[in-house]
Amino acid sequence: MIEQEAHVSYESSSTAAPPERKVFGSHLPPPTRTIALGDKLPAPRRVPSGGSSSESEDEDDTAFKVELLPDASRASRRPPIVDCHNYSEFSIHVPAYTGRVSVSGHIVAVASHHHLRIYDLSVSSSPIWSLDSKNGFGTKVKDFKITALDFRPTSQLEDRGHYLWFGTKDGHLMEIDVRTGSVTAMRPAIHTHTVTHMFRHGQSMITMDDAGKVLVFTPPEGVELSLSTLQPRVVRIAEKQEFAKLLAGQLWTSTRDPNGGGSVPGTSRGPYVRVYDIFTPGAVGRSLLPTEHLGAVTAGTVLASHPNHVYLAHEGGNISIWSVGESDSLPAQCVEIVKVSTSDVLSLEGVNDRLWAGSRKGLISAYDVTSKPWTVTNCWQAHDNLPALRIAVDTWSMEKLDRLVVYSVGRDEQLKFWDGLLGVDWIEQELLKHETEFSTFRDMTVLIVSWNVDSAKPDALTGTPENVNFLTDVLQSVDSPDVIVFGMQELIDLESRKMAAKTVLLGGKNKSTDGALSQKVTTSYKKWYDRLVLAVRCAMPADSPYTVVHAENLVGLFTCIFVKNTEKIRLKHASLTTVKRGMGGRYGNKGGIIARFVVDDTSVCFINCHLAAGQHHVRQRNADVQAIVEDDTLLPEAGPSDEIVAYINGGDGSMVLDHEIVFMNGDMNYRIDQRREAVIASIKAGDLEHLVIHDQLRKEMKFNRAFRLRTFSEGPLNFIPTYKYDRRSDEFDTSEKARIPAWCDRVLWRSLVPERVTQLHYRRWEANVSDHRPISSAFRMTVKQVNPEARARVKAQALEKWKAVERDRLTAALQHYIDQQMI
Repeated sequence: MIEQEAHVSYESSSTAAPPERKVFGSHLPPPTRTIALGDKLPAPRRVPSGGSSSESEDEDDTAFKVELLPDASRASRRPPIVDCHNYSEFSIHVPAYTGRVSVSGHIVAVASHHHLRIYDLSVSSSPIWSLDSKNGFGTKVKDFKITALDFRPTSQLEDRGHYLWFGTKDGHLMEIDVRTGSVTAMRPAIHTHTVTHMFRHGQSMITMDDAGKVLVFTPPEGVELSLSTLQPRVVRIAEKQEFAKLLAGQLWTSTRDPNGGGSVPGTSRGPYVRVYDIFTPGAVGRSLLPTEHLGAVTAGTVLASHPNHVYLAHEGGNISIWSVGESDSLPAQCVEIVKVSTSDVLSLEGVNDRLWAGSRKGLISAYDVTSKPWTVTNCWQAHDNLPALRIAVDTWSMEKLDRLVVYSVGRDEQLKFWDGLLGVDWIEQELLKHETEFSTFRDMTVLIVSWNVDSAKPDALTGTPENVNFLTDVLQSVDSPDVIVFGMQELIDLESRKMAAKTVLLGGKNKSTDGALSQKVTTSYKKWYDRLVLAVRCAMPADSPYTVVHAENLVGLFTCIFVKNTEKIRLKHASLTTVKRGMGGRYGNKGGIIARFVVDDTSVCFINCHLAAGQHHVRQRNADVQAIVEDDTLLPEAGPSDEIVAYINGGDGSMVLDHEIVFMNGDMNYRIDQRREAVIASIKAGDLEHLVIHDQLRKEMKFNRAFRLRTFSEGPLNFIPTYKYDRRSDEFDTSEKARIPAWCDRVLWRSLVPERVTQLHYRRWEANVSDHRPISSAFRMTVKQVNPEARARVKAQALEKWKAVERDRLTAALQHYIDQQMI
């Protein structure tokens, strides 16, 4: 491209006459615009950030992708394990990429290269048959490689799941009776090329090879399908189709290979999706295109709740939605594209009323597509951080096992079974509805103080009464709080390289076991720690002492949490971690400190954060929030996950959103999207409501569907912006940068049951030794104490109710699969 441009430039310069130089003053004047009195001012010009960091651009791009994703803040992390087999599937080995799996009730068939293993999990976790093609499975055809397999339909109910078809690299088709391990029928070389796909549809079987030959085996009505005697109908499709699946009664295919028609030459749209009506003789295939360019198709499915839609998964993290079924004469059309992941969606299956998708990191996510935008209802680690290559429904499990069983295969070479009805989540929601029947409740008071001190030392709190009395006043703003949280930012000068380097090397390490700060840590932290301990001791009643239960620092960030001694004995499972966000996660000048404890049977999490600065860096701030909220380095609680009552959404306490109550404070750096003059005018006029409308954090919480703080709450902003002031002054920034005033300093909260957290106050203080004003917020939170015996009784009742709900859902699911002729 560079050579071409250079060539064009050379040609034009050699043929065109040099342009005539214009006389000074003959140029047109620059465009102007008159703004009438009272008109809205234009948006401020975007100030270029110092330095052209490509890393910042990459992070900005990643943050933008995150904004498009469905909301996962309420998703359950508990794996929906199904217990319907007598023996576990964990010993079944499925070689990655070469392994082929088909499941019918207790029967599992696994093929790889020359080997075929048949398991019956009702009798053993070991194979009941282990066959090798080098001896031909008892036939004259030997040394073949199995490339596709599926159970064929039968007219007799007792025979279902007992006759397995498989295709080979040489184009052979064979049938084996899994009860005897013997070949019952075969058609040698009926395909002249490698059999790549095999499908069951009603009473028909469909086989497909990589040369585009499709064989449709459909027996006469009332006649058993016979591989050896039935003459199949041949359908020709495009060759080398990597993706192929029967969806809504038609064969959908696609390929990434440009030579096989994978993409459209000379256009940005693709990939081609080809749809064939293979059950109608003489029907012509149709080529479809998505509305925008997407990655290669990796999987496809249909959903019972949306029977007229087909869902295709793509590399790049998109799912395309296609309308089908309105009219046979009209081709399917791409009606929507939904971004669900920042990486590839490798597997996809419609299960009951949820869309299940597998990722490169081994996660399986279940999406509720009835809500707009989509929401993630479940997201669990299925395959040990390795790709989830395939998800499929065992449609015969409803008849054979009275369960809707889903199985997945991962790059970890493991086969896993899951409960497609997600019964464990229904039971958890039922327990939550009846929590008052097995729990007692009491109230506690929490005081949170947040301040960016701009490297000021505690001895700087001199001069005005607001400075001298600040710590005493803020501590006495609530009557004897049970928990006091100080979350401070910029305790050291982040501009000072020497100080920052010292903190990087020493900060966060060598803590003593009681939580006190090490002597090796910068004196700034030690001074503030000592001052806070003294302030609490002096401000609080002598007969009600406090103990520091958490103290941590991270390059300027400092968290210090005090708890009344009378409450300290009720605390357990305390844990603490830090999240670095500066320089792409390598430096802690921006980031967060996450602290956690369980009081009675309620988990409480406190986050102190300092997010990316800059008027326009909203996406970087959102990315910082995501990294902090999704960090999983807190120490998890040991024990059976279904008996851990302190955490929510199937979590174990290792992540922020596992906790029942979360408080988040800090210099979040979200700004006001208005010109400086307009902001200051509104402040002087007392029109704070107008400014709140333009507050970036409020806008993200309201309009950004994937913002990780969207489920958090904040009290009314009835105080003027806390940033940025001249030190020891009430004047907003008078420096050359003249920064726009903003509510950078915030306190948010989230509670599983909203009524269990009540804000008592939310205010700013007038200590002026920093360029930020400190803020505080007090809360009354309700914590629970669970009675295990009473909970067990309520759970037993929920399990009984679930049996009736499960029967209804199984009936509906069974009808859906019958309608789709998958049974």
